[in-house]
Amino acid sequence: MKKFTYWLLALLLTTLAQGSLAAANNAIPLNHIVAVADDDVILRSELDSYLQGVMRQLQNKGGGMPDMSALEKQGLERLIVRSLQLQKAKKTGILVDDATLNKSIQGIARKNNLTLDQFRQALVNDNINYEAFREDIRNEIIISRLRKRDVVNRIRVNDQETADYLAREKDLGDRNKLIKFSHILIGLPDAATPEQIQSAHKKGDNILQKLEDGADFSQTAIAYSDGQKAMEGGTYDFRPITQIPPLFAKIISTLKLGEISSLYRSPYGFHILKLEEIKGQPKHIILQTKLRHILIRPNTLVSSSDAKIRLSRLKERLDQGDNFDALARAHSDDTLSAKDGGSLGWVGPGDTVPQFEQAFSPMSIGEISDPFKSRFGWHIVQVQERRQFDNTKKFKKSNAINNIKKQKTTEELQSWLRRLRDEAYVEYRLEQHKIQ
Repeated sequence: MKKFTYWLLALLLTTLAQGSLAAANNAIPLNHIVAVADDDVILRSELDSYLQGVMRQLQNKGGGMPDMSALEKQGLERLIVRSLQLQKAKKTGILVDDATLNKSIQGIARKNNLTLDQFRQALVNDNINYEAFREDIRNEIIISRLRKRDVVNRIRVNDQETADYLAREKDLGDRNKLIKFSHILIGLPDAATPEQIQSAHKKGDNILQKLEDGADFSQTAIAYSDGQKAMEGGTYDFRPITQIPPLFAKIISTLKLGEISSLYRSPYGFHILKLEEIKGQPKHIILQTKLRHILIRPNTLVSSSDAKIRLSRLKERLDQGDNFDALARAHSDDTLSAKDGGSLGWVGPGDTVPQFEQAFSPMSIGEISDPFKSRFGWHIVQVQERRQFDNTKKFKKSNAINNIKKQKTTEELQSWLRRLRDEAYVEYRLEQHKIQ
């Protein structure tokens, strides 16, 4: 069966495990509590299901399996943090209705080029319970909304940060490539004590020694990293080096392909990086269209149907040879463009509202559209020219703003999750059920 490519599937819990474990002459029930997280409990069956999903992901990537004891502890910690986020969301009234959930699942099916029925059957064939899958999707959406409200929406990017980013990008020269790297974090709590810092440093040294002795980086990250990408082997896919936190970028710029860094300290803990791949970043070439239009806005005196009729008559005059420039100056309600004969200049993808772009995109050069409606009113538009345009400079600035926001979001999310975890009551019971 075709394996799913959509990233969310790799992160979701699979069906609840069934059965029991036997030890000596005693049978230990599978479904016992392995952790308490504030007002919730984590069951053995939940942990097993989560680990099954992680192992399936590793098998699909073709990697080996990390130490199961370490994987258990990492998986349990992920479930604890997940539970705390869901509890916080519930207390603050974040919900996801069935209509939203169904739309999201249909989107996942489309991304895998499957109908909804085919998608459900594919889940069955992979031994994934559909109803459990639905609830996992619901929870992921809830967590996403919580993070958006508490973290993402609070991130701001100012002009100086953008200018600094672009200057740093220029300074990097040939290093301005797309970078794929892997990361291991040995986390530190806020206001860490000297003893906690020393312990984390020692743990980092031990992990680094394992890597230098030939341990697989991905498996080691899964087993020991406190980073957000730990269960994905610590791997961050291709991105501009300027989208990487400055400390990481500085370290990566000194590494050769496949090389592993030394242990580095930041406010968040100790880091180990590996440079996986580098590839060139191409220019951003877009198709631009030169346009002019005539707009009639409905108002208290001109109804929507009257506006359309007026434009239809203007279109007839244009078809009979009247001058577009003159008619736009005389009739268009877009006063800014009317004085230039209706000219909108060169526009690229996303520069106009969707209805406008949908109208002019399939048109030929010189063609004049029939009247169509947007949120601004009724339009007729003419395509004057088309060209391939190097939009790299504008794209870089837009990208800079997005990348800075992503970088700040990643850092703030790490801090936010750490505070959430540190402020919670957590009781581990995993060791209580170990087979003697």
